[in-house]
Amino acid sequence: MAVALLWRTALFFTVFCSRIASGQITYSIPEEMAKGSTIGNIAQDLGLDLKRLKSGKARIYTGDSAEYIDLSRDRGILLVKEKVDREALCAKVTPCALHLQMILENPMELYSVTVEIKDINDNAPAFQKSDMRFEISESAAVGARFVLGRAVDPDVGVNGLRSYSLKPTDHFALETQSDVGKIVEMVLQRALDREAQRRLSLVLTAFDGGEPQLSATMNIHITVLDVNDNAPVFTQKVYKATITENASKGTKLTTVSASDADEGSNSHVTYYISDAVDATVTDIFIVDQNSGEIILNGEIDFERSNHYQLDIQARDEGGLSDSCKVIIDVLDINDNQPTVDIISMSSSISEEAPPGTVVAMMKVNDPDSGANGRVQCSISENIPFSITSPSSNFFSLRTEQELDRERDSEYNITVLCSDEGVPSLSSSASLHLHVSDVNDNAPVFERRSYEAFVPENNAPGLSIFTVKARDADSKQNARVSYVLEDGSVNGVPVSSYVSVSADGGVVSAARSFDYEQLKDFRFRVRAQDGGSPPLSSNVSVKIQIQDQNDNAPQVLYPVQSGGSVVAEMVPRSADVGYLVTKVVAVDVDSGQNAWLSYKLQKATDRALFEVGAQNGEIRTVRQVTDKDAVKQKLTVVVEDNGQPSRSAVVSINVAVADGFPEVLSELTDFPQGREYNEKLSFYLVLALAAVSFLFITTVVVIVSVKIYRWRQSRVLYQSSLPVIPYYPPGYADTGVSATLPHMYNYDVCMSTSSRKSDCKYSTLGGQSVLVVDQGFSETLQRALKDKDFLDSTESPEMVRE
Repeated sequence: MAVALLWRTALFFTVFCSRIASGQITYSIPEEMAKGSTIGNIAQDLGLDLKRLKSGKARIYTGDSAEYIDLSRDRGILLVKEKVDREALCAKVTPCALHLQMILENPMELYSVTVEIKDINDNAPAFQKSDMRFEISESAAVGARFVLGRAVDPDVGVNGLRSYSLKPTDHFALETQSDVGKIVEMVLQRALDREAQRRLSLVLTAFDGGEPQLSATMNIHITVLDVNDNAPVFTQKVYKATITENASKGTKLTTVSASDADEGSNSHVTYYISDAVDATVTDIFIVDQNSGEIILNGEIDFERSNHYQLDIQARDEGGLSDSCKVIIDVLDINDNQPTVDIISMSSSISEEAPPGTVVAMMKVNDPDSGANGRVQCSISENIPFSITSPSSNFFSLRTEQELDRERDSEYNITVLCSDEGVPSLSSSASLHLHVSDVNDNAPVFERRSYEAFVPENNAPGLSIFTVKARDADSKQNARVSYVLEDGSVNGVPVSSYVSVSADGGVVSAARSFDYEQLKDFRFRVRAQDGGSPPLSSNVSVKIQIQDQNDNAPQVLYPVQSGGSVVAEMVPRSADVGYLVTKVVAVDVDSGQNAWLSYKLQKATDRALFEVGAQNGEIRTVRQVTDKDAVKQKLTVVVEDNGQPSRSAVVSINVAVADGFPEVLSELTDFPQGREYNEKLSFYLVLALAAVSFLFITTVVVIVSVKIYRWRQSRVLYQSSLPVIPYYPPGYADTGVSATLPHMYNYDVCMSTSSRKSDCKYSTLGGQSVLVVDQGFSETLQRALKDKDFLDSTESPEMVRE
């Protein structure tokens, strides 16, 4: 019957919902709804798409309370998960409501949901005792009051306790004190007569206001006593006291006092806590029967109850009594620290997340009241996060500025929540957040530029050195590959000179280098990461070729020719240190590989000549004598300073004579003189005549113009007669290698007879030069050509050609 009554009552409740504010919604349902009943369509009421509920992994957060409500994510409706007993959930508190939160992720959203539980009349009033006994003196005055206590109905509102009735009403009537929680007092209406009726039996009935109406009864048994006609009277009807929570056992709250006008034993008053008071209250407080002191006998907790009411009775020995009310208010102290509950948290966040991104949501609860229950949360400084409170007791952790994974790849965030009590209590929660990487850093080379050295004549494929770049990003974004940028060296692609390994950045030679052709070159290497899109940077690389001793010295003078023999003339009157000639050589290598030294390898007479080790000058080391042979042959070795060294050999013929006839007399001894023929004398005579004529003419012209320029003029030969001009390279006495800074003038030698020739010569810096050829006419023509060539150049390299 009670179940049917409950369901009939539930039919009268209408489930409704209303929007309170953005992100908040309220529903109202009756208690005791069946499991699986629909509360409301939350998706429709909040304007959310069902897809959003699924993608956001919508869920209901109920906190510490039992889970009565469930969410059907597929249908977007709230369902009853467990039957709700309003009396067990809220007791007398009204309104009674469940406060829930619906949480969505990606992005994170929070909606507050309030489900108000409406009361149904599922509880009848109940008395603590089914029977109550009184002993009342027959002398009790009309109007005497007897406290009957009260009935308790867990329901609230109209379903709660509404009225009492007492039957029969011959002697007593009911009076209800609504201000003290509907305590019922029985008032004597007609004097009692013990001799007429010693015992009375009454029935007290309590009714609620529900539909249908429920009730409870209590039997009252009255024994009529004789002669005690004055009842105790309290000095106050209401006593008030305050006590702080967690007060120690035995603490005195207040003292009640009642007086009785009777004398003797009839005036002795004792105090009791009314049986109508809840048993839990009587366990906490006691009253001294003789003194009336109210004493704390248990533990009190403001968070469980902050208000208590005691009904105290004062009785004399005749059974007369009076009652008063003691109201006890509990004062809160800050004895509860806040509790932090993380209801949603992201374990990682991208470093490109915009400021204001929510990474965690927390609920903080402090059961204390007032300032003791007001909580503020903070986080450590110097991190790019802030904490805000979107609603009461809820806090969200957000990014405050842009993140940089390369600066901080993860954060250990401690959230400290403190209340405003004195002293303040606090608790904390730790969050670990990983910052995920985006490709926002280009590779950076270890150096601004690179310079490397490689010896010439290297093997192709030789590893020269390694370029290295680092990327501050992580994983694939930090994977660096190397590319040789397009370029050219002397018009040739740089890739034909070097290559770069993509993974290791190893620069290798693609060919063998020649220092004499290429001394250095530059190119650029690009480092590119593996991000999307990829980032890159480049660096300049300079390769310097190191010289190796791979070229032997080259002799520029004296010129070695297979068709002619060069003879240097030394007069017999030459002093010690006479400069015979100078060997001029060059080496195309560089550095110490081009440092040349000269030494005399062979000589007809080693005691007559010496060679300057540094400058190549051939000088006499003693006075020339008549005993010295006219024909002297010297072999000079030119050696560089490389490791290993390279060398060249030059042969020099030296004629020791005071005049040309003496030289000619010895020409037959030279290997080339044996091949002269009769035509040589004829051409020598013609050449001598022509040259003599031109010489005389030239001298006259030069003297008439400038005498001092006579030795610097050059004689031009325009004759059909063969002449023998020879132009050796100029050289200096300063020892400078491979240079020919000075020009020299030579006289003309002509034949005086068919067999022997008399040659006139001029000194060149202290030495004489003689040229003897096998084919006289051929030599003359070649000499003329060489003269024209020598006049057009002054460099040793042209002389060499």
